Amino acid sequence: MEEKKVVIVGAGIMGASLAQVYAQGAWQTVLYNRSAEGLERARVTILRNQELLCTQGLLTREAAEQALLRITFTQDKACMADCVLMVEAIVEELEAKRRFWEETSRLVPTDALLATNTSGLPISEIAKAVYLPERFMGQHWLNPPHLMPLCEIIRGEQTAESCVNAMYELVKALGKEPVIVKKDIKGFLANRLQYAMLREALYLVETGAAELEDIDTVLKAGLGLRYAALGPFHVCDFGGLDTYCRVNEYLNETLCDRKEGDPMLAQLVAEGRCGVKSGAGFYDYGGDKAAQATRERDELYIALAKVLYYGKR
Repeated sequence: MEEKKVVIVGAGIMGASLAQVYAQGAWQTVLYNRSAEGLERARVTILRNQELLCTQGLLTREAAEQALLRITFTQDKACMADCVLMVEAIVEELEAKRRFWEETSRLVPTDALLATNTSGLPISEIAKAVYLPERFMGQHWLNPPHLMPLCEIIRGEQTAESCVNAMYELVKALGKEPVIVKKDIKGFLANRLQYAMLREALYLVETGAAELEDIDTVLKAGLGLRYAALGPFHVCDFGGLDTYCRVNEYLNETLCDRKEGDPMLAQLVAEGRCGVKSGAGFYDYGGDKAAQATRERDELYIALAKVLYYGKR
């Protein structure tokens, strides 16, 4: 078996970025996709990502070239026969993932680690289609993985602890910040926290408490900066648990506790306003605004990560 060979399945935004992450981590990386067009788009995406990292001083030209040489683009499932790790990043649909793993988990070596990149689908349900499910788990990366340090590693009901620990060390060696989610809960950690905040943010706009731009400012200029540096539990410790306890007693009853999906969000989607990819969402991204917004986002992520994470290496 070839040492440190990973197969990334799915050449979308996440798959392309993950291929870059593993290749820069010295893995022989195979990016598998059903269509040649998807693979070509992924190649262009990786080159664009590398260019930004180089211009920001996070990657040398030589390292970028070496990483690209480690990536093979293929439509042939034979690439799975000798990998030590396979990470699937296909469409976020339970049945599609089940069908994929039912076939391919028998094509890889029996000791290969297996992971699905999902934002919240139940790992244990996907694992029902996996051959030798004790080696199967979730890898939830935030978009875009080549910039975001976090990787959630989610244990399914049948996942062996030794496999979870091996995956943790593997991801850490990539220079990332892995966390282990001990229970296979919907949304894992990041999305449960994110959607709790989003529910309240939407509620505040819908009830006329603030404009959406003001909500964004509160997060960017206040809570986001605070939590990026400390996290919620450290923030409470510095503020005083007695204070937080008193506020908790009177504020919780006024918070939004809607159990169904938010109507404002549903209406925007019904109108085709799906965000940057469609040219409009909460904000307008018509013309060249989408590309500009993406560049500005990536540059901000890099600037923050240089301070908070990359400087630690």
